[in-house]
Amino acid sequence: MITAYAYQNRKLTITELSATDSLPENTLWLDLFKPNDEERDWLSRFSSEDVPDEEDIKEIEASARFFQNQDGLHINSLFPQRVGADVRAVNVSFNLRENFLLTMREEDVGLIRLLRNYLRLGRIDIDTPQTLLLELFNLKVDYLSDLIEDVYTVLDNLSEQVFNDEELDAVFKQITLQEDSNGKIRLSLLDTQRSLRYMQRYYRQNLADENLKDIREMLSDIESLMPHSQFIFDKLKFLLDAAMGFSGLQQNKIIKIFSVSAVVFLPPTLIASSYGMNFALMPELDWRYGYPMAVGLMFASAAGTYLFFKRKGWL
Repeated sequence: MITAYAYQNRKLTITELSATDSLPENTLWLDLFKPNDEERDWLSRFSSEDVPDEEDIKEIEASARFFQNQDGLHINSLFPQRVGADVRAVNVSFNLRENFLLTMREEDVGLIRLLRNYLRLGRIDIDTPQTLLLELFNLKVDYLSDLIEDVYTVLDNLSEQVFNDEELDAVFKQITLQEDSNGKIRLSLLDTQRSLRYMQRYYRQNLADENLKDIREMLSDIESLMPHSQFIFDKLKFLLDAAMGFSGLQQNKIIKIFSVSAVVFLPPTLIASSYGMNFALMPELDWRYGYPMAVGLMFASAAGTYLFFKRKGWL
């Protein structure tokens, strides 16, 4: 799907394009969502090089994610996307040209929808493609900060549940989920930092002082968020170790109960085994009170062993 956005006097004009349409005048933002081969061919008419496909956008080496050519600046960046309780990282390709910003993506991105709504409501003032790109990155940094706060909230709740043996399974599941989410948040932070530094380095002469100031502020925000992300990793490790330790203690208690039970019933078992032997000459077999005596000995030996453990404090 091809969508062209024109923005003038805080008024947004949205035009859905087909592969037979021409690019509207005053287009500030051209967005391609899940483009098919026909739409890629349409875009190639406005491009000096081949249009990147999904595999190109996912490349991780710096030469593939940040480069320049005759079409302008190219940046492939990871954008966080919350899906239920999980956090995903979605690759978005940006091509900052002289007259408009081109975005390509294979998945829906909530921040792009948010930017579109801000433009529709006139909540932000955008006059150049560079400003549009920086505003989207600014929303991204703010969203990453919100995601870190959400992880903090979940960890506070986990701290109260970690010593509740009835919720241990849920605690382990949440720890794994939050570790994965924090890893993707940190990856997005690092990727955003690389993108902004590349923009700052190669567009230092072409961007206005105000734009460069925005880049510096976003880089400063990312630097301040990095320790929070590391702290979350450390706290997750502590909670995991605490949960594992508590789980081990609970298992040791169960093993202790079985061990004590086995020792308590060992003397009665010995007595019962002795009188269960089938020897011909066993004087106790002819006793009138032999059976009550044997039962009494078994109970007395079990009680004595139990009281001994109780006195030693082993129970």
